[in-house]
Amino acid sequence: MRQQRGLSTRLAKRTRLTVAAILAVLLAAAAHAQISLSTAVDLAENSSPAVRASLAEVRRATAALAETKDIYIPNLVLGGSPGYAYGFPLGYPSLVNANSGSLVFSFSEPDYIRAAQAALRAARLSLKDTQQQVALDVSLDYIELNHDLSEIAVLDEEKGYADELVNIEQQRVLAGVDSQLNELQAELTSAQVAEKRIHFQNDADEMRDKLGHLTGLPATGLTTDSASVPPAPNINAEANDRMASNTPDTSAAYANAQSRFYTAFGDKRQNLRPLIQFGASYSLFAKFNNYTQYFRSFQSNNAEIGFIVSLPVFDAVRRAHAKGSLADALHAQAQADQSRDILAEQTDAMRRSLLEMSAQQRVASLRSQLAQAQLQTVETQLINGTGSANAQPVTPKQAQQAHIEERERYEDSLDAGFSLMKLELNLLRSTGQILDWVASASTGATVH
Repeated sequence: MRQQRGLSTRLAKRTRLTVAAILAVLLAAAAHAQISLSTAVDLAENSSPAVRASLAEVRRATAALAETKDIYIPNLVLGGSPGYAYGFPLGYPSLVNANSGSLVFSFSEPDYIRAAQAALRAARLSLKDTQQQVALDVSLDYIELNHDLSEIAVLDEEKGYADELVNIEQQRVLAGVDSQLNELQAELTSAQVAEKRIHFQNDADEMRDKLGHLTGLPATGLTTDSASVPPAPNINAEANDRMASNTPDTSAAYANAQSRFYTAFGDKRQNLRPLIQFGASYSLFAKFNNYTQYFRSFQSNNAEIGFIVSLPVFDAVRRAHAKGSLADALHAQAQADQSRDILAEQTDAMRRSLLEMSAQQRVASLRSQLAQAQLQTVETQLINGTGSANAQPVTPKQAQQAHIEERERYEDSLDAGFSLMKLELNLLRSTGQILDWVASASTGATVH
């Protein structure tokens, strides 16, 4: 009961925080149409149909556990059966009756309680796993939108350099310095930049639509807050191995299997085990009709109380049911083992890909830094000269080309970083750490 009250308190507190977050976001959206990553995740969890379904499963499992325990509490049923009788009485002339009964002792019921407790544990773990999947979906869409907006800003700068290069080539062609081919090449570069920008703009609009559907916010004008995105997680292989074997999804599968085994054990113990039940009954009999003609003694108030003891010596149906319950438990155990093995294989594959992707990101970053250094050299030589009498001076055309090259290498670096981040988030999802990563933005903690 304490766990149930604690869960209800946490859910109520989370609801209050979510409502406050919604109001804050709506106000912010009206002014800036900007939303932080953690707020987007909170809103998505609150509106997600999958999360609501998992919450319903938790409530159902909580009720099922209460049902297994409440069987020991005597019930109370009120009724009555007034009517007319002819000839020998076929029943009792009960005007009002009250019946009460409960379970007193059963070898199987403690196992059924343990099964319900394990089922509740599985439901809560499934809820956490669903929340992690929602967090991953929102995070991937959010960082993709953030990446698209960064790319668009870079492409706007590159488009300016490309257009300036077109103007320079047009002047050089008119002056007879360059051929028409150089001008077409510059125009092609400018057109390619424009094409790339359209691609990222369309992708950004698509991500806005997805985030709008996930969070319930208007998609138009929705932007990200780059500062709210936590830094890339520090992937610790040893810690990930421990987490991968104890993820909510895997733990829920094993908790479900444990619940099935408890149920099977309880079904088996229904045979050749005594069962004790409590029973009490009271009836107010009617004095009309002809009951007094057939009974020597008749009284209106009648009651009985006692215990019912039974011993199932042989019951083929129960025995077959117990075998079926055991088969269900073995099936659930096999599924849990299979889920664990698949997750381990996927985690290992992502970890290997992560090494390769990290190397690619490092190469792209170094190329971007090299292009920046070369651009600085070109700009310095354009202003101060090469410093050598025999060297050809740097032209404005070469300066624009250096600017374009630097922006292209920077775009490559952004793309590599985005691909690496996606892989890291999927790895965090597989190890059950994605929610910790989202929360680290506000706490400043580091996910290992």
